[in-house]
Amino acid sequence: MPDTVTAIETILFGAFDRHNFGDLLFPHIAARMLPGRHLRFAGLAAGDLTACGGHHVEAIATLAHAYPDQPVDIVHVGGELLTCNAWEAAVMLSSGKHAKSVIDQRSAWLWVPLEWADDRLRSPARAPYVLPRRYFAQTRTLAFNAVGGVDLQKCEPRLRAEVVETLRGATDISVRDIVTQRALEANGVAARLLPDPAVMVDELFGDLIRSQMSGEPVSSVRDACPNGYLAVQFSADFGDDRTLDEIAAQLDAVASSEGLGIAFFRAGIAPWHDDLDVFERTRQRMRTPSVHVMTSPNVWDICALIAGSSAYCGSSLHGRIVAAAFALPRVNIRHPALTRPDSKQTAFAATWEHEDMPADVGVAHIAQGVDAALRIERVRLERMATALARTYKEGFAHLSALLA
Repeated sequence: MPDTVTAIETILFGAFDRHNFGDLLFPHIAARMLPGRHLRFAGLAAGDLTACGGHHVEAIATLAHAYPDQPVDIVHVGGELLTCNAWEAAVMLSSGKHAKSVIDQRSAWLWVPLEWADDRLRSPARAPYVLPRRYFAQTRTLAFNAVGGVDLQKCEPRLRAEVVETLRGATDISVRDIVTQRALEANGVAARLLPDPAVMVDELFGDLIRSQMSGEPVSSVRDACPNGYLAVQFSADFGDDRTLDEIAAQLDAVASSEGLGIAFFRAGIAPWHDDLDVFERTRQRMRTPSVHVMTSPNVWDICALIAGSSAYCGSSLHGRIVAAAFALPRVNIRHPALTRPDSKQTAFAATWEHEDMPADVGVAHIAQGVDAALRIERVRLERMATALARTYKEGFAHLSALLA
């Protein structure tokens, strides 16, 4: 006779229904840390991302109809879920050829947001990645695991009110940075601090990732850069000519002073993420002889490229966090148009990292930021990686106990 507790379905929910590096990692990490559970992997849209190292993803609306009477546990597995509105979600879930039509519907979303969201996403919510307890008929546990919401206080008031109402009905809430924690506190919601789940990639998947280094496409980059390489990534919105001129000059300076090659990679191929053409245009501007563009979107290839690097430099938060997990120097790049003091990258760094580890730098200061990161002693990087993983495990144990 099956155990009635372990027979309860645990639904791992998040934005891993489209290609984004960190989101694809989250369900792997949660599944490894919840052995023996009956797991379902769900997003807003159904899809098969196994070809790039992701999961077979079910649509959450379909699952809700499938379980009219059965108790379920719901775990939001991580990511900047609290501030993603329905229009943004629909754009990122669109194919490249359809994304423009969704972008053009911005005014419709602003005018009738709930009706528009229900039509496009089968979810009448302003913040569709924040599932309320009532979404399923019998929700036993509703958990938010190390989620982010740095811009919550800047969000449209009705979206913020919807998120706050849902969180007040949650069983357990942890957030990945102090900016989000303070925003929730200002709205009367208490949340625990917990590092982003990706700090666990070395401990949980280190052997797999290291084995990936010896195969294509990562091995060709390593062979071509015997003195090491800088793993570089930035989103497509950095792609104007002036910005690329500056990035190319800065990367040339790093390569020359440190004797490193440059290896570009994409941390996301969904709309609004990264673009191979932008990296190729940067490469064409550079003088460095060893510049490579890894085209693979496989999440384990991405991890392996970062783990095998001398340092990471880019706009992705999870490029930074995976580098941190492998005790590597890292620095984020700030878009020229961004002047705000808080971003999810700087919020994470301010919450969990040493003050002398660069958080983010403007494109004109990339070489300076990489140099500062490379000067931090390896032993300190290792201690930081160990501390982040230990803190996450201790915090996740609380959630695991709730699901027992």
